[in-house]
Amino acid sequence: VQLVESGGGLVQPGGSLRLSCAASGFTFSSHGMRWYRKAPGKERELVATIGSAGGSTNYADSVKGRFTISRDNAKNMVYLQMNSLKPEDTAVYYCYAWGIYNLWGQGTQVTVSS
Repeated sequence: VQLVESGGGLVQPGGSLRLSCAASGFTFSSHGMRWYRKAPGKERELVATIGSAGGSTNYADSVKGRFTISRDNAKNMVYLQMNSLKPEDTAVYYCYAWGIYNLWGQGTQVTVSS
């Protein structure tokens, strides 16, 4: 039972990244999914949420219009497309599953810097 994130890295301001989170060991399609982020010296922030069927999404005001959460239940994957990245988006990004299981991934570092 686990979540594994990938896709982080170093990107210049204004650039894009796509984070992926692979789920295994549980019924992915029965779980809502979230992306959180934690920057040094800041509280953990809920970035985006998607329902189990993918039909409902919500975003933090800080990323609305720039980030898109999506999921592919056939592949047990959830994604976070991040566009127009800003230095303040620099953080470790975590995916989280809630339902029968409440699970955290190990995180992936995103650094936005010139």
